[in-house]
Amino acid sequence: MNDRITVDQARELWVSASDEELMSLARDARAKWHEPNHATYMVMRIINYTNVCVAQCDYCAFYVLPNQEGGYVLSRKDVFAKIDDLLEVGGDLVAFNGGFNPKLPLDFYCDLFAAVRERYGDRVEFYALTIAEFVYLADRANLTHAEAAARLRDAGVHWITGGGSEILTEDFRKRHAKFKYTVREYFEAQRAIVEAGLKTTATMVIGFDETLDERLEHLLRTRDFQDECIAENLPGLFSFLCWTYKPYGTEFAGVEISPREYWRHIALSRIFLDNVKHVRTSVLTQNEEAFRALDYGADDFDLPIEDEVTQKAGATIELDLESLLAVPRSLGYTIEYRRAERPAALTA
Repeated sequence: MNDRITVDQARELWVSASDEELMSLARDARAKWHEPNHATYMVMRIINYTNVCVAQCDYCAFYVLPNQEGGYVLSRKDVFAKIDDLLEVGGDLVAFNGGFNPKLPLDFYCDLFAAVRERYGDRVEFYALTIAEFVYLADRANLTHAEAAARLRDAGVHWITGGGSEILTEDFRKRHAKFKYTVREYFEAQRAIVEAGLKTTATMVIGFDETLDERLEHLLRTRDFQDECIAENLPGLFSFLCWTYKPYGTEFAGVEISPREYWRHIALSRIFLDNVKHVRTSVLTQNEEAFRALDYGADDFDLPIEDEVTQKAGATIELDLESLLAVPRSLGYTIEYRRAERPAALTA
């Protein structure tokens, strides 16, 4: 097989290849970037700063609408307390994730992120927003994506992740997230983010009602975007993270996919995304089963100590981090802690 596979070849692999064949091909693809039997990890906390959101995605069990009972916005004191707790257990990465809260302007976020950067400096890195939240805030502020990215960069933001992608097809978004942004808008915003010198990631969630063709379209769009970034000497996508839909308490409901299906998808992603260095497996949604994905081409993972969004939908978080780390070691992997990188443009 050539280094780069087509969508048709990827489809044939999914339909016809055995688990062992997918593993072998994925390991070969992984070996072009990483040492065999070596993996990296982070300890992190997702801080859900608000649960008020108007996007109304039918796969979300977390949000409440404005003025409904139970809505909240965390105080800065609460945010700092959560970061302090993370530092105490040895973590140093925070991800902020909330939603489309119409009462929180862009200035709220810039002030919060500037305060976090001032208080913690480089002791903590943070993923400031998801792409979806970024687009919403830029729209609300009547700013271009480039202008919004510059505002956040000036507030000390280094990362805006690819979250909010789920499945990047227009049909999927019409079925499940009609008030969210289009695929075109998603990539336009992500391009503005990398052009601003910030770092970003690719994400994907599987296990809804998406078809194989929709999964492959998502992977193709991701690879094409990375190709464009490389051709124009832009920083592009640091990593690709895939996790699985948790259906409990959501409007859409459904049944979770099996770990085996998840592992096979990780393998296919590693084979297909030949221009993305890191493929990350999701301990948050797969727990100990996530580590088997290392055999299917993944090279990195994080150990989260909190994420209310997925926990509301049925995710369980294991706080005994040493017992979790024992699992990949038992599979024969040497694991090494890594810190989130600073963008090259901001390290001078």
